[in-house]
Amino acid sequence: MITRQEVDPSKFNPAASMPYNLRVLDFQSAMQDVYDFFFDVNKHLRDKKLPRLDDMLRKANLSGTISDMLTESMAKHSRSLTTNNYHNGHPDLIVKGVYPNDSVKAGEQGIEIKSTLKRGGAVDTHGGRKQWFCVFVYEIDNHTEPADSRTPLVFREVYLGEVDPDDFRINNRGALGTRTSTLDRDGIDRLRGNWIYFDQPNPVRQRRK
Repeated sequence: MITRQEVDPSKFNPAASMPYNLRVLDFQSAMQDVYDFFFDVNKHLRDKKLPRLDDMLRKANLSGTISDMLTESMAKHSRSLTTNNYHNGHPDLIVKGVYPNDSVKAGEQGIEIKSTLKRGGAVDTHGGRKQWFCVFVYEIDNHTEPADSRTPLVFREVYLGEVDPDDFRINNRGALGTRTSTLDRDGIDRLRGNWIYFDQPNPVRQRRK
């Protein structure tokens, strides 16, 4: 049976630092938009006896789809941010009116949005930059049987932090791979220190200072 997931308001951090006039309500609304979308789509798919979207998409494609949805929803609910109209531009969200046509290949005023299944928010990027970096950690159930008993996708963690190029380590790949960067131990500590939403049974271990 397909059920609708609901965001738990009690799991937000009221002391979190948020730039660009962001509010807890913006995050809550964007997350709920994703929940509502998956409920509507999965209900339709199961009514047609087709697999849920969560079960059809590969993990990388699912994370990319969720990141795009969150970017669009955050732009819709935010008072100061909008989507970056430059194809594959950085960051995903930019401050309205700062760049011509709200389009920039590589800007500094805005927020990069990522989603991942990795608990703790350590996600690969295509390069370390000075930026506000937001990571949504989600969880999916694609193991429970029968499939109709599976629980809906749920967000477990959200982090938002201002990071610098020195906070990233480079992940070297083979000749056919694309080089990526990931926040190093200090960078991930800084990101986790400004958590927005946390709904895990046990806290993520922090490195001892």
